[in-house]
Amino acid sequence: MNTLPRPMAERSALFLDFDGTLADLAQRPDAVLIPPALVLLLHGLHQRLDGALALVTGRAREDLEPMLASPWPWPAAFEHGAVRLSVHGGLTAARPDGLTRAIDAADDLVARHSGLVLERKQTSMSLHFRLAPALEALCVDTLARAIADDPGLQLLHGKAVVEVKSNRVSKGLAIEAFMQEAPFAGRVPLFAGDDVTDESGFDVVQRLGGSGIKVGEGPSRARHRCPSPEALRAWLADAFFVNTTTAP
Repeated sequence: MNTLPRPMAERSALFLDFDGTLADLAQRPDAVLIPPALVLLLHGLHQRLDGALALVTGRAREDLEPMLASPWPWPAAFEHGAVRLSVHGGLTAARPDGLTRAIDAADDLVARHSGLVLERKQTSMSLHFRLAPALEALCVDTLARAIADDPGLQLLHGKAVVEVKSNRVSKGLAIEAFMQEAPFAGRVPLFAGDDVTDESGFDVVQRLGGSGIKVGEGPSRARHRCPSPEALRAWLADAFFVNTTTAP
């Protein structure tokens, strides 16, 4: 599980998570630092793969676009796949019923406890407790109760965050949808991610004959592992022969 796969650029389709995968995690989602040359790396990978690169992230497009590129230049699945931007620019989104109850419950917690950060998205929400780790159980229990009567919602417990999203969307389903479209169709998929929300993506790419890459520590069904975002960026540049010192 420690050996990274050998990509074949002419046949690869590359899917990448953002937080904890391309960029290091931060105390708050708005405090993430964009590594030097990351945008150049993404542009280079996009060109090298003839467009078969997509970001697959829990972030909202509105959060990432100011940090990485505006207007947004790559295919992507945002909010765990609930918002998907195809290579042709088509945007699909699905807001689940009942999400407002979860947001209201999280709002109440944020108002009563310092250190909690609520991230509102178009189709989901994330409650971050990295600055208040002692409140982890309270955050999980509160949101679990808020959605207990809604079978259409799912609770995800990640790295210092608890999230609520539709149970009818996932990163894996988003990757499957991309793999049915040009330029991804017919290629061998690679997906790199770091958290529990990425496991469905690992399952899909490995079922399709590709490779999952777990970034960092922790159990995973991915067949490969990379120690850090910095190491993953270096591997991507070397493996796909991307020059990150010149503009695309």
